[in-house]
Amino acid sequence: MNAFLDVLKYTIPAIIVFATAYFILKSFIESEEKKRKLEIRTKNQKLITPIRLQAYERLTLFLERISPNSLILRIQKPNMTAAELQRESLAVIRTEFEHNLSQQIYISKQAWEVLKSAKENLVKLINASADKVDPKANAMELSKVILQTVIKVGAPPTQAAIDFLKAEAKQFF
Repeated sequence: MNAFLDVLKYTIPAIIVFATAYFILKSFIESEEKKRKLEIRTKNQKLITPIRLQAYERLTLFLERISPNSLILRIQKPNMTAAELQRESLAVIRTEFEHNLSQQIYISKQAWEVLKSAKENLVKLINASADKVDPKANAMELSKVILQTVIKVGAPPTQAAIDFLKAEAKQFF
């Protein structure tokens, strides 16, 4: 019995020291792993943030380029018919959109949906305006109808998307 107590005198403190060391080391290792993950995340943010901001810039430029005012000024040529202006406008919008498709990776899903909606609303506006004008009429007639529709609505369909992208991009600052 005396030998058993002697063994317990040495074993119990050793078990307590081992358990204490185990839990301290475990918490230290978990803390270090959290620090490492945070460090990796921070480094990734430093790399990704400029790319994301560039995506917001490119998509804002896309929306500015397809806004009715700039689109008509860029595309309209002398002796162009309304049908040609409609066809050319839709082709430019589609081409610009396809060129910027990859940018959706860097923005929120909601921002991408707002952008797509703006593009679709602009296409509808152009098509609805073209229905009001004779296809063989001068492109200037279609331009007037498009711009009058924009004035009635109060803002081009792209403006809400631009405002949304700006607000979302400000989160990085």
